[in-house]
Amino acid sequence: MALFGDTKKGKNEKVARTRAAHATVSLHGKAHDIIRAPWFSEKALLATEKGVYAFAVSPRATKPEIAGAVKEIYKVTPRAIRIVNLPAKSKALRTRRGTGTRAARCKAYVYLNAGETIQFA
Repeated sequence: MALFGDTKKGKNEKVARTRAAHATVSLHGKAHDIIRAPWFSEKALLATEKGVYAFAVSPRATKPEIAGAVKEIYKVTPRAIRIVNLPAKSKALRTRRGTGTRAARCKAYVYLNAGETIQFA
């Protein structure tokens, strides 16, 4: 008897629902709207040695959409995806207008299985 109503049968159904939700999405040519560009920074280039690739993505993109876009563009299946929202920053400009702001951006870290790589060039 379960104290809080969570039985093995219910737990297996819950796992099946979450796996279905994380399946890759077919995009039919909209992959380049989701993945805007590879993210080239010192940290991102060091992470590529471990099989982690960074991309600038659309702020409205979801993890299954990003996985589908990576699969469509680069022909590799991602193991995991993490999304990072980068806030807008105020920057001092050397104009008469004074300070300006850089737009908010969204970055995705794509983890690949061992042995798979992405060639950008």
